[in-house]
Order: sequence, then structure tokens, then C-alpha cells
Amino acid sequence: MCGIFGIFGNSEASNLTYLGLHALQHRGQESAGIVSADGRTFHVRREMGLVQDVFGARHLEALAGRAAIGHVRYSTSGVSQHKNAQPLTVEYSLGKLAVAHNGNLTNAPQLRAELEQQGAIFGGDSDTEVIIHLMARSRAPTLAKQMVEALAKVQGSYSLLFLTPTAIVAVRDPHGFRPLVLGKLRDATVFASETTALDLMGATLLREVDPGEMVVVDDMGMRSSRPFPADRPTRCVFEHVYFAKPDSDLFGASVYMTRQRFGMQLALEQPAAADLVIGVPDSGIPAAIGYSKASGIPYDVGLIRSHYVGRTFIEPQQSIRHFGVKLKLAAVREVLKGKRVVVVDDSIVRGTTSRKIVTMIKAAGASEVHMRISSPPTRWPCYYGIDTPRRAELIAATQPVEEIARFITADSLGYLSVEGLGAAVGDPESKTFCMACFTGKYPTPIRNVEDEAPVRAAARG
Repeated sequence: MCGIFGIFGNSEASNLTYLGLHALQHRGQESAGIVSADGRTFHVRREMGLVQDVFGARHLEALAGRAAIGHVRYSTSGVSQHKNAQPLTVEYSLGKLAVAHNGNLTNAPQLRAELEQQGAIFGGDSDTEVIIHLMARSRAPTLAKQMVEALAKVQGSYSLLFLTPTAIVAVRDPHGFRPLVLGKLRDATVFASETTALDLMGATLLREVDPGEMVVVDDMGMRSSRPFPADRPTRCVFEHVYFAKPDSDLFGASVYMTRQRFGMQLALEQPAAADLVIGVPDSGIPAAIGYSKASGIPYDVGLIRSHYVGRTFIEPQQSIRHFGVKLKLAAVREVLKGKRVVVVDDSIVRGTTSRKIVTMIKAAGASEVHMRISSPPTRWPCYYGIDTPRRAELIAATQPVEEIARFITADSLGYLSVEGLGAAVGDPESKTFCMACFTGKYPTPIRNVEDEAPVRAAARG
């Protein structure tokens, strides 16, 4: 998971890219970068850290040009180091090229090994670099044809922005795993991972970049093609569950309203005798409001989030993740004391965070704590860009619900069903969303990257 933003045709391209990345900061907090193009050359800045810390006024002034792409990174492939910060920039036979990638290439290790045997030298260890090497080896006469030839060899998820000194190219994988939208800001063309970035600068949403589509923008205008074989769309449902900002419209639906529907369905499937419903900030709150509406149990704010601490789920180090729970949340004793409380959260991965939350609420005086999760049990790793751990570390992969409830010290635990999740996103038969982290049915072939039974691909159709 990462956030990407691009704009073509505005003299303040770098400033607008900075704003776009700021709106997408929730998608990655490890590094930030902007590459701008002035028609002849690139201007580059990428560093470890948050957007507001990486870019000051003097940095943005140096990023001249009417086109730019930017990236905020959360690593799922490659270590969290400066060498993997994006956008990546290279110079090869067709000139200068920069690329920003959101997603994960499932066959990158195999492709990288083949390229290294052929003499390729890699500067980092992110999967994005594989795409650049494949393009550099192509004998196709144009940049667009080289991209098509390279991307035809990769598997997995990608929403990509390429920048040359004179153009931007946006590409989305044929399954459409990761979001990418297209907008207009006066005469400029804008691309972003989420609509919240367009809203911040007053840009108008035109549409999504379609799965398998390539969009080229230069001084001659905008041209669209669909060079990849059509496949069944399998958009990542976890974007709606957790990752996207609630004010975004994602895959044609409001994230906030979808999360409310998760909570309403959860209340129908997993009722609880309680006095109060609270949500775990931030992604659990809309679902908690939905649970309250459907159940009739009053909603209140029982947990306060510190806005000076990042999202604990996407921190790269386990030690930071554990410590961050205490820094991130505080219980409101006056709200919780003596109450039977329903706590709604978006997911349980390892269970350690939920255990700390339940312990915190009980320490604040709650008489009972009933944990409700607005997604199904996470039993399988994600190979398409969400940093879920190995299957052995997923508590729901090895423990029944009753044992998980005991581990997190909750009085009861209930999950939303796969069918209920599908109904809430308008996909009751799970045909247009990827739910592999809940079902183990992967839309593409996955090599056995773990020492366990081979992972299967879902049937087409």
C-alpha cells in the first residue's frame, strides 16, 4: 500500500502534488517523494519521513515544471530505506523516466532473479525496479509500447504513474486491485489514489482509471487505450474496510457510508446485550455508528485518538506497533465506567492490539466488553499490497473465535460474515472484489511463498 499523485499542465505542479500527497499521507508514512518535469529535465526530492517534514518552501520552489508525480510509501516489498523511496528515476535509451507504484508484484522475486542472471544491477530491493529493468530490455520503439511489453510479464497489483520530461502515463492492472482516479483542475489533468486528494485542491473527479487501462497525457491532450487482456475486476475490499480515508469515494461508493453499512450488517449478525457502542478510531467509528443505528444501542466516544501518532497498522517495526497502541488511544473513564460496552473495530490481525484495547477499556471501569469486528476473520496473507503477516502469525488462521475472544480478554467476540461484507459493498457473491485475505481464494496464481500448502487461485468467471 502506497499513495500516488500526478498532475500535468499546471505551473504549480509541485505545490499541488505536495497537497495531494498530504491528503494521501494515511496510505504511507515511511517516505515521501516528488519528481517534477519542466519539458527538458527532472527535478527530484525524496526522503524518509512525512510529507510535511520532507518538503519545505525552498524544496518546492526547486521542483520546477508544469508536470509532477509524487509518492508516499508504506513498504510491502523492499525494506524501509532511502534507496527504496519513490518516485524512482532512471535514464535509459529513450531518455529520463520516473515511476511511482501502488501495489505489489507477486512474481517480482522470480523476475528479479532472471534479470540478475542476465546481468541486471538493482539499486534497491522494491518490486517497482523490476518494471524499469523490463522496459529497458524491451526493443519496442516507443515508451508506451515498452510499458505494455514489460507489464505483460508481471503479475499482481499495480497502479502506476510514469513521468517523462514531456508526459505522464497512468496504468492500472487488469484486475483493478488498487484504486486510481482521474480528474481535472481547470486545464490540468490530475491522477490520485483517492478522491480525497482531488477534493483538497478543488479538482473535479472525472472517473476511475479502468482496470487494464493506460492513459497518456501530454501537450497534445489525453489518449486512452486498453492494451491488456480483459480480466474479471477484483478490487481490494480491505480498502473499504480499513485503508482508504472515509471522505473518499472508492470504486464508485462512499467509504464512510460503506463502513456504516458494515456496522449495520454486523449488528444484525452479531447482536450484543449492552449499554453503549463505541468505535476504535479512526476506521472503526463509521461502523460503530452503523452498529448503533441498527441495534438501537446508544453511541458515544469512549476512545480518544492522539493525532500526533501515525497509523499503528502500517508501522514497519513490530516493536513500534505494540508501543504505539498506548500512545495512540486513551479511554474516557466517565463514558465507560460501569457500562456493558460494544467495541467496534475494523479487523483483528495478530490480536495483540485488540487485547490492549480491551484491557484499556476494562481498566477504565467497563463492566463488560463485547468486541465486534466489521470484517470477517483475517485468515490468509495479502499478496497484493496490504502488509498482512505470514499465515502462522494471523490469529484467526490458527484459533477459533472463542479462543481469540479469550486471548483478547473480551466477554464476547463477533465478526461480520463474508456474505454480509459482500452485501454491504454491493457484491453479495464476491465477484468484483478481492476477499482473499478472508477466504483464501486468490484471483491470480500465487507461488508458494510460505512453507505451507500451495495457495490456490480463484476460478475465473
